[in-house]
Amino acid sequence: MRLYKYDTHVHTQEVSECGKVKAGETVRLYHEAGYDGIVITDHYYRRYFDRLEGQTWNEKIDFFLSGYNQAKVYGRKLGVDVILGMEIRFEENVNDYLVYGIYEDFLKENKELYKLTLTAFKELVKHEEILIIQAHPFRTGMIPANPTLIDGVEVFNEHPRHDSRNHLALAFARQNGRLMLSGSDFHQAQDAARGGIVVPERISDSQELVKVIKEGRIVELLRTK
Repeated sequence: MRLYKYDTHVHTQEVSECGKVKAGETVRLYHEAGYDGIVITDHYYRRYFDRLEGQTWNEKIDFFLSGYNQAKVYGRKLGVDVILGMEIRFEENVNDYLVYGIYEDFLKENKELYKLTLTAFKELVKHEEILIIQAHPFRTGMIPANPTLIDGVEVFNEHPRHDSRNHLALAFARQNGRLMLSGSDFHQAQDAARGGIVVPERISDSQELVKVIKEGRIVELLRTK
């Protein structure tokens, strides 16, 4: 049976301050590593949008989507699926959450989501096919969220320059019956293809990704550690 590899946690230089690789080069690296797709999860938090002072909210979102849109262009050329996600941080603490199922209109219609709490965001998306996955919940300075407010946990964060204490994240997800994901947390070239998921079908967009995750169709969680 043909299986497909997707990285669920990828940043671009165009948008994420910590990203060191442009979107096109990122797609090439994953293509060469044999991945079928990547999820662009650029950072969504106050500091990024404050840097875009003087722009309308729609223009700010256009900037926020620029890494994803650039990756899409290169993905079409190389046959790599590029899926939209985001990594959001609310102002209540320094926790990060990977969000899947979002789309451009949702981001433009719901302004300044970083001003919400996790509880308020969960309420906002309760009628949407959107998943909230806590990223690296046991990294220094972060705390595991109330399990009722998240759909899942990134149990394998393969960022090579952080200790995400993946064993604790895995135990937390199992104890609370949460969905489980793996991601490379790609920022630099050497981070490529360290994590992700293996699935039995191609995934073309964020809504399809949500279905695959929710329906338990992940065959394997990839990891290097």
